[in-house]
Amino acid sequence: MKHRMSRQHVVDMCRTMLDRGYLKATEGNVSVRVPGHQLYAVTPSNYDYDKMRVEDVCIVDFQGKHVPDVGGAGGLVPSIECGMHANVYRERPDVNAIVHTHQPYASALAFLRKPIPALTDEQVRFLGKEVAIIDYAPSGTGFLAKNVQKKVVSGDNAFIIANHGVVALGTDPSRAVFNMALLEKVSIAYLMALTSEAGKVYTIPATIREIAFSKLKKDEKRIASQIVDAVEPVRVPEDEELPSVATHADIAETAASGYMISEYLDVDDTMRRLKALVSQPIRGLRHDALLDVLNYFDTKCTASREITERAKLRIPGGVQHNLAFNYPFPLAVDRAHGAYLTDRDGNVYIDFLQAGGPTILGSNYGPVNEQVAAVIAESGPVTGLFHEYELKLAEIINQHMPHIEMYRSLGSGTEAVMAAVRAARAKTGKKMVIKVGGAYHGWSDTVVYGLRVPGSFRMNAKGIPWGATGRTREAFPHDLGTLKRKLIENRVRGGTAAVIVEPFGPESGTRPVPKDFNAAVRKLCDEFGAMLIFDEVVTGFRTGMGGAAGYFGVKPDLTVFGKAVSGGYPMAGGVGGSAEVMSVFGSGLDGKSGAHIQVGGTLSANPLSCAAGYFAIQEMARTNAPVLAGRAGDRLTRGLQKLLDKYGLPYVAYNQGSIVHLECSGVMLLDMRNPIKLFKENKARKTLMEQMGAAYAAHGIITLAGSRMYTSMADTDEVIDDALTRFDQVFAQVEGV
Repeated sequence: MKHRMSRQHVVDMCRTMLDRGYLKATEGNVSVRVPGHQLYAVTPSNYDYDKMRVEDVCIVDFQGKHVPDVGGAGGLVPSIECGMHANVYRERPDVNAIVHTHQPYASALAFLRKPIPALTDEQVRFLGKEVAIIDYAPSGTGFLAKNVQKKVVSGDNAFIIANHGVVALGTDPSRAVFNMALLEKVSIAYLMALTSEAGKVYTIPATIREIAFSKLKKDEKRIASQIVDAVEPVRVPEDEELPSVATHADIAETAASGYMISEYLDVDDTMRRLKALVSQPIRGLRHDALLDVLNYFDTKCTASREITERAKLRIPGGVQHNLAFNYPFPLAVDRAHGAYLTDRDGNVYIDFLQAGGPTILGSNYGPVNEQVAAVIAESGPVTGLFHEYELKLAEIINQHMPHIEMYRSLGSGTEAVMAAVRAARAKTGKKMVIKVGGAYHGWSDTVVYGLRVPGSFRMNAKGIPWGATGRTREAFPHDLGTLKRKLIENRVRGGTAAVIVEPFGPESGTRPVPKDFNAAVRKLCDEFGAMLIFDEVVTGFRTGMGGAAGYFGVKPDLTVFGKAVSGGYPMAGGVGGSAEVMSVFGSGLDGKSGAHIQVGGTLSANPLSCAAGYFAIQEMARTNAPVLAGRAGDRLTRGLQKLLDKYGLPYVAYNQGSIVHLECSGVMLLDMRNPIKLFKENKARKTLMEQMGAAYAAHGIITLAGSRMYTSMADTDEVIDDALTRFDQVFAQVEGV
């Protein structure tokens, strides 16, 4: 069926007006412009709105001619007023939705043939300078259509048709319904004023009217983008069964050979939807719903508030890690197990944060804990000398990722990035490093550059000397042309030592890369003699036992690991690669007369972390956890897409296996290519993201910043379905639903 989104808007408008008592049975008609076409969707003639389906809505061109299509309104004909709607759309490009009703109080003025003057600022701001009377003509005739066309050129949004009814126009469906309701309110007030003291109705001053009217025109341009810039939503048939984790349980006993991604996403289509989201005004919770969310935190999370307020006296900002910064205040967690977290107040949450991604087996996984405890009971958490699990960890990584012939353990992903950059410079003798703008590679001086916002250079580099980032450059996401130009420019600066990328795209695929992107970067690195560094802090083992390198079939020179390499245990990180490249990490105090780079740490490669990493990787291989977690991500994403379709929301849900993105504001898609939009909208879009994250939490779901989720092996079909029920409750409270 063509133009389903516009048809759905018509049905939704009719249902809203039925619920509010503005439509009855078959009276009146409603239409919505089809974006990018000289067409509009309109209610069928003489059809019960309460029974109307999406496929019953008719498509009409701007000449008023019915355009039937296969799967569309079979046998039904459009409203007899379709010529009137066509004339309005031709005359008013700013109008994207039209409501024609016979509501009682406005109809009373239609019988009086009395226009409504400018009574209030609100009226002028939304309806126009006055609510004019359109001359009478018989219903459904060309005469009436022409009479309406003559009046709408005024730019006003509400009109009374003599002895007939009203017409309300809107920049989007919600505004058209709002204008129709406001017209009825104004009609009641005007009729009461007329009857209470004839001749004493006061209007607003002309100057105020002009100011309010100019505000109307400004608002219309902004709101119109909800239709003009919208894209056809992902359609999920009502009877479609969601992908099941259970159907893949049989693979848990087999050797791990699969990856979390069942089918690579359509990057072009996903980016088109994300750009459409960013181009539209934000849509967040209704005010009353937001107050309910805040009330949840105030009344149900008192213990969390108390301890995090105390923490502000001894901890900068009150928490030690950025993941814990949540709106309106951090939640303090006492227990974690499998798919759930429990806070200090006893509230239980579905855990889609999973510590930022490393707990692919689920939180606090018993079989790993037991084996680690046995090791630590013998050696303690750290010895300062060599321990066998240093070797066991390096061996099991090589077993699943043969391109990592040697592995050097460090304390975190940030340390591993620092070491990888230093190694690339030492091995190549070159100094320049290129990263993809918007990506996060830890907080070391070299890579806090173009952080989160592509093109922002040193915007987040407070406290970092200019010299520390003087040899760092960034390329925009997906932009191989810019990357090549940077590589060429760097030739005159001594050459590029390394290009560092997140293989699924910046911020765990917030800007997802085309599937052939990494291979293209590998080719450019070979051409310019630069090393390719894969940052697999999140994707290592989460993608599959072969990591992102194995999935894409691209061999990086160096691979950075972080939290996932120990299954969520602390002091986890490291860097690996071929024996030749890793030779620069040789140990020893002399470093062979300075031939080796200096990296290390007393707690690096401690028995606790190395044993945890070894046993976690062993368990992931045994259970095929990455694949099961990926199927859970598929089920969650498809369910979210179904809900977004149900409520007509412009949000975007997509996944790369067990990495699930739910973008409601698109703040992470802003960049310095449009700095005015960035600085103007960044705060509002960030606030919306935080508020939605709080709403999810108030409904029992923990996410990463309200826009990203990590699924784990613990997420069964039942867990995912429970989460979808909770998301349904949140989406039902979004403004305009």
